[in-house]
Amino acid sequence: MQVQFYLPAAVESTSPDTSTVPTAILQACSLCADLYRNNQKVFVYCANQQDAEQLDEVLWQFDAHSFVPHNLAGEGPARGAPIEISWLPPKNSRQVLINLTSTVPAFANRFSQIIEFVPQAESDKDIARQKYKHYRQLGVTPQTVQAS
Repeated sequence: MQVQFYLPAAVESTSPDTSTVPTAILQACSLCADLYRNNQKVFVYCANQQDAEQLDEVLWQFDAHSFVPHNLAGEGPARGAPIEISWLPPKNSRQVLINLTSTVPAFANRFSQIIEFVPQAESDKDIARQKYKHYRQLGVTPQTVQAS
């Protein structure tokens, strides 16, 4: 299992207004587009239905020049689109987990690659530290990546 923690960065979108969208959601959209172009199947795990629906909406509008096939879990084709978004545990097999929750999900070991985000706010960085420690306890040495 490979785990990467992405440090915050400015994310550019061609959609009309992303000023109110959390940075982690914009970063997740950017990574979804990159992973899709590299033929990876992705599960984006959100904290709740509202976050999942927001990510779904932003991804529909994210890049006017390249469509990223995605769906909320339970919608779309039986095995899901290449990018599946949910607040519930996955039902389909995927290679990559993008975790947008504050904990390491119990099903994380089902993925060969896990992507986590370090929050921008200093007060929220302890969440990332706790997740980092959790992965270390599992015998995984997470990588830190500067988001571009």
